[in-house]
Amino acid sequence: METVPNSNLLWSIEDSNNDNIIYGLNRQGSIIKSIKITNAKNRDWEDLTSDNNGNLYIGDFGNNNKKHKRFFIYKISNLSSTNNQTTAEVISFKLPKGMKSKNFEAFFLWEDYFYLFSKDPKKTTVIKVPNRIGLHIAKFVSNYNLKGKHTQITSSDISKNGKKIALLNHDKVIIISNFTFDNIFSGTINYLNFDHDSQKEGICFKNNNTVIITDEYNHLKGGNIYEFNLN
Repeated sequence: METVPNSNLLWSIEDSNNDNIIYGLNRQGSIIKSIKITNAKNRDWEDLTSDNNGNLYIGDFGNNNKKHKRFFIYKISNLSSTNNQTTAEVISFKLPKGMKSKNFEAFFLWEDYFYLFSKDPKKTTVIKVPNRIGLHIAKFVSNYNLKGKHTQITSSDISKNGKKIALLNHDKVIIISNFTFDNIFSGTINYLNFDHDSQKEGICFKNNNTVIITDEYNHLKGGNIYEFNLN
């Protein structure tokens, strides 16, 4: 799930091996707009982010079988004036030399870099990739051991003022503040638990103190859009 400047819709995607389509939803969850990405296969789309110019970015970096060596971020421009289909600009990257293949499901964009979080038990790895078209080698940022029973990160976002990072899990959201981008987990870390556990896979900031969350429909539950106040 992602909000985009100059659009009043909530933008969403499906998970791996589904259609290569981005969906614009209203606040009631109805699909208002569908845009097919003609030059991109949904190998394992996992997260969305956007920039201040109204561009949307699709993270195709899911890697459950740990076999992929090259990953993709698709840049979608002019959402408000695009109707049925469009062609994406392509940012691709490989992992730093010596890093074992990992599964990434979460990222956000700040200034000139994407920050990605691996979906690993206990320890998450953070890498960064420049926001430039072409092939890049990602840079290692840090590792961090998260607390609790469920620690696998499924989505992330950064507040509009750049002061809070939200990491999503099936039963909690982790808020990081007072951080530096060279060592994100050096900041203040708060674990905010939900009242229920579901397959939550998408998060974005509505404003600096409220996030919007989606979960996947699975075993007769989920398929919802939530608002969660961080205060």
